[in-house]
Amino acid sequence: MRSVVGFVLVAVYLLPVGVMVTYPTSEAWSSRILGDPQVFRYVLNSVVVASGTCLLTLVLAVPAAYALARLPLRGKPVLLLLMLSSLMFPAIMLATPLFVVFSRLGLTDTYAGLILADTTLALPYAIVLLRPAFAAVPREFGEAAVIDGCGAFGVFWRVILPLVLPGVATVAVLAFLWGWGDLVFALTLATDDEMRPVTTGLWGFFGATTSDWGGAMAFATVAMVPPLVVFLVSQRLVVAGVAAGGTKG
Repeated sequence: MRSVVGFVLVAVYLLPVGVMVTYPTSEAWSSRILGDPQVFRYVLNSVVVASGTCLLTLVLAVPAAYALARLPLRGKPVLLLLMLSSLMFPAIMLATPLFVVFSRLGLTDTYAGLILADTTLALPYAIVLLRPAFAAVPREFGEAAVIDGCGAFGVFWRVILPLVLPGVATVAVLAFLWGWGDLVFALTLATDDEMRPVTTGLWGFFGATTSDWGGAMAFATVAMVPPLVVFLVSQRLVVAGVAAGGTKG
């Protein structure tokens, strides 16, 4: 019975995807996708922004989560409370302040601006998800490494980090997807058509009097491929990371 229910749920969930893939005609693919170089510009922009968000989030979140999980820091409960509280703020609340600041710094319509904006939201989630993974590693491992001559950085880099790679992979994929699917910051910080990612690139298929659903469906299919590839490549580590992420707080 469970198998039947699971099959039905999966079928219902995948039905919109099936419609999206099969709806476009060959003309829509040839004229609106393959014949429009701007479409691939949108995809390239999203690849750069999502990859940059992923990399910057990891660079900041991994050491921060390690410190919160394993180092004797003062005010750690307060830091964790602030981290959890930041998760409640929606992106729309940060869009206007970031636009004002980034305009003065010359970061609007730039990859750097979009990456920094997306990282502001992805980073708290990454730290909250990674901290239990670091905390779950027995402290005896680090103590044994110290006895063998490892310094503090050596313990982190050679002993602890390899053990939490599933959690790191999970955070990397989530940060990539966050950067890929962002709409709020893309609307406010990327006004130049050359800098628009796929989320705002869909606007080109709709106007005041026209609606090109075939082209939009084909474009959405193209936009789905990169995150799908990222997930398929890392799915084993992601599943392991999700399973281990909640074992210890």
